[in-house]
Amino acid sequence: MDLKERTFKKHVVFSGKILQVRKDEAVLPDGKMCTREVVEHPGAVCVLCIRGGEAVFVRQFRYAFGEELCELPAGKLERGEDPKEAAFRELEEETGLRAKEMQLLLSVLPSPGYSNEVIHIFLADHIEETESHPDEDEFLDVLRIPIEETYTMIEDGRIKDAKTVAALLFYKARFRQ
Repeated sequence: MDLKERTFKKHVVFSGKILQVRKDEAVLPDGKMCTREVVEHPGAVCVLCIRGGEAVFVRQFRYAFGEELCELPAGKLERGEDPKEAAFRELEEETGLRAKEMQLLLSVLPSPGYSNEVIHIFLADHIEETESHPDEDEFLDVLRIPIEETYTMIEDGRIKDAKTVAALLFYKARFRQ
């Protein structure tokens, strides 16, 4: 069975600094028309950096949820930017750590029901200290948490950011068995 839905017409309803929202008309596999709402996002990177048995996190206020979250360093891609280069940039900007190597672990689709965002998750290696230089509207604290404690933090809800959970559980499955 062909499950593909075909776009009939695209309507941009909002275009902002970070994302664009469309309300499209589409054709279902059975030929009926439907409406699809799509959030277009340039994509992002997330970096898992482990030093001396500790994972490096940032704690920052997330406006949409009205609370501070504990997350791995991350950031959006600039238009046309290579994800690996963005991973190097974000790690240094947010944490003051510079990696000599970045290994792509996986790419995840955080909300494929309404967004085309892809988050590329990297593992940083060969780390050296430098200076952080977050964006002017970015306020965060850098934390170092023992990697084994992070799994308990996922279980008890202290870590609930999807990209961070995916990165840590993938790392545990791949490297810590």
